Amino acid sequence: MTENKNSFWTLAPVVVLVAIFCCVLWGSASPAIKIAYELFKIDASDTPSRLVLAGARFMLAGVMTIFFGSILAKKPLIPQKDSWKYIVILSFFQTIGQYYFFFMSLANTSGVRGSIINASGNFLAPLFAIFLFKLEKVSVKKLIGCVTGFLGIIMFFGGAGALVSGAPMTLKGEGAMLAAAFFYAISGCSIKIFSKHENPVILSGYQFFLGGAVLFVIGLTLGGSLNFYSTGCYLNLIYMGFISAGAYTLWGVLLKYNPVSKVSVLGFVNPIMGVLLSALFLGEGQEALSVASIVALLLVSTGIIIVNYEKQVISR
Repeated sequence: MTENKNSFWTLAPVVVLVAIFCCVLWGSASPAIKIAYELFKIDASDTPSRLVLAGARFMLAGVMTIFFGSILAKKPLIPQKDSWKYIVILSFFQTIGQYYFFFMSLANTSGVRGSIINASGNFLAPLFAIFLFKLEKVSVKKLIGCVTGFLGIIMFFGGAGALVSGAPMTLKGEGAMLAAAFFYAISGCSIKIFSKHENPVILSGYQFFLGGAVLFVIGLTLGGSLNFYSTGCYLNLIYMGFISAGAYTLWGVLLKYNPVSKVSVLGFVNPIMGVLLSALFLGEGQEALSVASIVALLLVSTGIIIVNYEKQVISR
């Protein structure tokens, strides 16, 4: 149910533009991280420093999420005592697990490849919700959408034969991004379960900070460091924090005032933005505009639309 069907946030142009803005933010994560590696001079083999960078980003994202959420709620967002167990579990899957592999992947593969593989989380999530967590009933439509999306990813890498041979993929690159998508799918199902007991903004904000703190401490303990060589380093870190906090907060507002399917179906823009922004900021235009990439994006986007599309029932 929506709180106010006449709200500003229910206007079709507002829903579309805000959703696209969120997808632009999420899609910019891959190029922003790869640019951060250059700004902070973090080598692909320097795992500890990557963890410090990831930790700093998500501690900042956590503070921003709680701050923005508190403004919207018009009160400080503080978790209930019993909610900390949910925050700890969620931080392991959504931040520690997912972004350990996400940051590793982007040090070893292109932004275009990372964006396309990362979209697999959109198809793993409904499969886990149906078969692992029993949160949803088996849906032929969702299964068709998942198959369509995975087909696009497989075709991008040269078909099933190429995946079996392993020639175009590496465990530290594409394999790590697939692991990140796995953790993303688990965290999505976890939020759905835990949000029955606690405000999802509180869950995400505090788990961002907790997960980021864990990554930060592990990175420092292993000898990592974060050296700010220029103003660009500060701006990049603030922006990476805002990617998670800003997109999550705005997406949450849309979900608050609109049917879930009306908002989620627009998520097909996310992988498109990831590929386009990687082409724009990382000079990966040749890969982004290849026939394989375009076909993969079409299939992945179609799969996301099929999975999330629901006919709107108008009640009188």
